[in-house]
Amino acid sequence: MNIAIFGNGRMGKLIAIIAKQRGHIIIATSDNKNPAKAINLKNVDVAIDFSTPNSAFENIMHAINNNTPIISGTTNWLENYDKVKKKCLTSNGAFLYSSNFSIGMNLLFKLNKKLAHLIKDYDYKSLITETHHLKKLDSPSGTAITLQQDLKNILSKEIKIKSNRIKDSIGTHKVVFSSEIDDIEIKHTAKSRNGFAIGAIIAAEWIVDKKGVYSLEDIF
Repeated sequence: MNIAIFGNGRMGKLIAIIAKQRGHIIIATSDNKNPAKAINLKNVDVAIDFSTPNSAFENIMHAINNNTPIISGTTNWLENYDKVKKKCLTSNGAFLYSSNFSIGMNLLFKLNKKLAHLIKDYDYKSLITETHHLKKLDSPSGTAITLQQDLKNILSKEIKIKSNRIKDSIGTHKVVFSSEIDDIEIKHTAKSRNGFAIGAIIAAEWIVDKKGVYSLEDIF
């Protein structure tokens, strides 16, 4: 595939490396000096957005307006998600968003919902904690917000998120269900960013030639 990468930070660079290892071609990369809206997408099969909260919406719309399938792992822009969804559907485009492309983390999303259904009739309180590196732009993380929303939908109550920022932490998310007599915990700890990059490339490979709005669950 010919891939355009929107965002040239840690994830963008890693995605480029792994995509090339899988036989793909990176034909364009956006950064501060070369914004995504300036990239000609004529020969691009799919765009991958790991940019910033301030640029993600514009980047995604640029791809949709040019009939280019796009996946995005950028978080903290979702106030514009419905606009993207509407534009994608009316334009017969293809878009996939996930707050976390790690396969292991997406298994935890499923465990989180399953456990919430099991305990909703019992007296448990819930808490989400997320820990990341000092340079992470959003707090709480998009992954934690996804966990929170899933719990809220099932338990019908607000769930607190505690965010921690420490040096060199790639990402840890933990959900604790606590009662007076015991605690139940589920946790995902990323050992490297490779899992996120591989998941993003798998999603990009999957969405080519499709139409519609998707999530990572559709791939599973």
